[in-house]
Amino acid sequence: MNATVEPARGGSGRRELAYAVLLCLAGAGLALWAVTRTWVVDSGGRADPLLVEEGRTGGQLLPWLPALALVGLAGGGAVLATRGRPRRVLGGLLTLLGLALAAGGGYGLLGDLGDPVARQWPTLTLLGGVLAAVGGGSTLLRGHRWPAMGARYERRPSRPTGTGGPIEGGGTVDAWEALDRGEDPTVR
Repeated sequence: MNATVEPARGGSGRRELAYAVLLCLAGAGLALWAVTRTWVVDSGGRADPLLVEEGRTGGQLLPWLPALALVGLAGGGAVLATRGRPRRVLGGLLTLLGLALAAGGGYGLLGDLGDPVARQWPTLTLLGGVLAAVGGGSTLLRGHRWPAMGARYERRPSRPTGTGGPIEGGGTVDAWEALDRGEDPTVR
């Protein structure tokens, strides 16, 4: 009976990892997209034929939102590359980052930004922040149990070769001497 429980945990861990990464990436991506849209349209106080409208994006109104969304995208990818305690710390940071994105979206909805605000973009920013916070919270609480990247992604130590020269068993001086004789030291 134990043999059937272990594979289920491994598969469940991979699934949870995938969901958490997707939540972080989707939330941060949605927030980044929403802050680049026009939130406020300023109308000039001129006569009708000369009416000038100028739009401002969420990133122009709250300049820290696009930066947080980009960090959230990078952090979502970093969840895959970490394991153990660093992954849990990253999960906590992603949770805080998602909450900050949601707060920016909430401020866009409820705050006084001067002119009437298009409600859909701050709402999507808020939703993206919540999604990123849920993915980060899941990573914080359960990330230490999830599988890590395989050993094939780890850096392998270089193979020791003689004295380190291009000629097997020889040093760089031997290689230069072979070149002086007209030989190609890499052919050997």
